[in-house]
Amino acid sequence: MMAEKSGLEKLDIGALSPEQQEKLRQFKITTRIANEKYLRSHPEVEVLLSDFLRDVFLKRPADIREFAADHFTDPNLSKTICSKLQGNLD
Repeated sequence: MMAEKSGLEKLDIGALSPEQQEKLRQFKITTRIANEKYLRSHPEVEVLLSDFLRDVFLKRPADIREFAADHFTDPNLSKTICSKLQGNLD
């Protein structure tokens, strides 16, 4: 299981002081806002990911890592994404 491999079997919330917990909460909020701003200013990311996920669900590759490597190193990927972005703008 993933939790055992990463060493995060149980989270010890009490390990952080209230001040540390508040700083962590603020950091998470700030990070989420920054990520949202980035994604909104880069619509190509959504097209890139949705295109990849659509292909994964349609083709159901046995080796997802190899499939992803092939997908994201496709020399025509940039043209494909640009054309899909143009299609979304029309």
